[in-house]
Amino acid sequence: MVVGSSDVRTVPNDDSSDLDFLLFRQHDVLSRTQALAHFTEKAVRHRLATGRWQRPRRGVYVLRSAPGDDDQRRWIAVLAGPEGTVTAGRTALAQFGLRGFHVHAIHLLMPSAARDRDTPSDVIVHRTRLLDATEVHDLGSPPCTMPARAVVDAAQWARSDDEARALVAAAVQQRLVNAADLRTVLARLSSVRRRPVITLAVNDAAGGAGSLPEAQFLALCRRGGLPRPRLQVSRCDGDGRQRYLDALFEPYGVHAEIDGAQHLDVRAYWADMRRQNALWVKGDRVLRFPAWAVRNQPDEVLATVRAALRAAGWPGR
Repeated sequence: MVVGSSDVRTVPNDDSSDLDFLLFRQHDVLSRTQALAHFTEKAVRHRLATGRWQRPRRGVYVLRSAPGDDDQRRWIAVLAGPEGTVTAGRTALAQFGLRGFHVHAIHLLMPSAARDRDTPSDVIVHRTRLLDATEVHDLGSPPCTMPARAVVDAAQWARSDDEARALVAAAVQQRLVNAADLRTVLARLSSVRRRPVITLAVNDAAGGAGSLPEAQFLALCRRGGLPRPRLQVSRCDGDGRQRYLDALFEPYGVHAEIDGAQHLDVRAYWADMRRQNALWVKGDRVLRFPAWAVRNQPDEVLATVRAALRAAGWPGR
């Protein structure tokens, strides 16, 4: 299966032609240059006239009449662009399997001096002077930026700071990339929109923040001068079962649980309540906050955590 492909197709056999392999890799999409390497001009015109081929963009052909899927849309966008065009940002991350983010518009990265032509509304073009060869996955379907560059670009092109933080946290939590690689990309790029936000999000992800609410909770603790909690800590409950805690303030035994949207599911909510009860029985102080409160009522959340820490012996104020 080719990286970036959303379906599983039969791989051409050893007796297949170069064209068969090319069409397999590119999901039946060819550039005009590629088409003329295998067909005469007359043959190309005939296939277009009879409807066997489609021409969705200037200089690009699709060798089937069925509606195109996401793989075809990406290939059409890349082949219609100038040399050096690759998918980038959230589009590239979708090819690497990032979950949790809807992607419709196709983000392209191309050389700063390149000129795009008749770009459709569902394609967003970005330009760069800095795209190292090590940051491009040539065997992608289609070629795309590598995960670390894709995360940084997606974060700086995001619609908000919160969306940027969420992208960084999700990419690290889903093991598409690590913090060290993200820092390397940030150091290489001279100009990055919302660099401070992305840098802090990378640091939080490296510390265990696997979601936006957890990252927001860490930021709240910093703002309030609280000790930094450990994130996603493995602990045993009163029955000896292993549990993972969202945020644990050691050595005070104060645990903060950040409840996300999954708690609309009563079964998931009850599972978390059982975990909380088991920890209470063992002696930990367990605080529960909805992600909404962390975001919209930060002062109240901060006051509650501070009070719990002081009750547990924290000397701060």
